[in-house]
Amino acid sequence: MGRPTDNPKATTIKFRIDEETIQKLDECSKKLNISKSEVLRNGVHRIHGDLKK
Repeated sequence: MGRPTDNPKATTIKFRIDEETIQKLDECSKKLNISKSEVLRNGVHRIHGDLKK
């Protein structure tokens, strides 16, 4: 059991990714000092927000 949270993340997604994309993901994660999962979540939220424009 992890830390208590108001927004549990219980769903796991597995997908294939090419080498160039994983390098970009690693770079984003390191520069922003956040997890790769958080980078991906932020990307989904950003793209979703753009859809509403």
